[in-house]
Amino acid sequence: MSYIGMWKFHSIGIINDADEMVYLNGEEYLSSPMPYIDETDEEAVADEMKERKQCIGTQIKVCEDGNMYMLMPLPEGVSDAEVKQAVETGVIKLMDGMMVGDSHSWEDRDGEFWYDTGIEGEIFGEKADSWANASTQDGFISIMTMRFVKE
Repeated sequence: MSYIGMWKFHSIGIINDADEMVYLNGEEYLSSPMPYIDETDEEAVADEMKERKQCIGTQIKVCEDGNMYMLMPLPEGVSDAEVKQAVETGVIKLMDGMMVGDSHSWEDRDGEFWYDTGIEGEIFGEKADSWANASTQDGFISIMTMRFVKE
């Protein structure tokens, strides 16, 4: 499988009441309960919905040069002038009309997608490997609890 190209949000993993990981598609995620939010607080619910919409709009761009980019949609209600100012002042960067963070290196290791998380640390006094396998048996790229499918 070629990993080069755009990958769109497919689903997000959450822990259900039985302490099992289950995956919700975008619609299911938007309508799922908000256990860490006071659902009587309209502002908190609105903020959570903005975050969830950002999450399900996330895409991954895997490039031939060995770089991978996480792309997120621009927030709702932001004008073109505000976006232009944010780009000019370095608050955000854009790629393909979406906000983009720093690149991450990626590699195809025997048919599996590996990427450099950039997370440094130690385990039992030994330097931890910052590379993670993001392949799934179902052909998704899985980063954190989000799964992406190739467009």
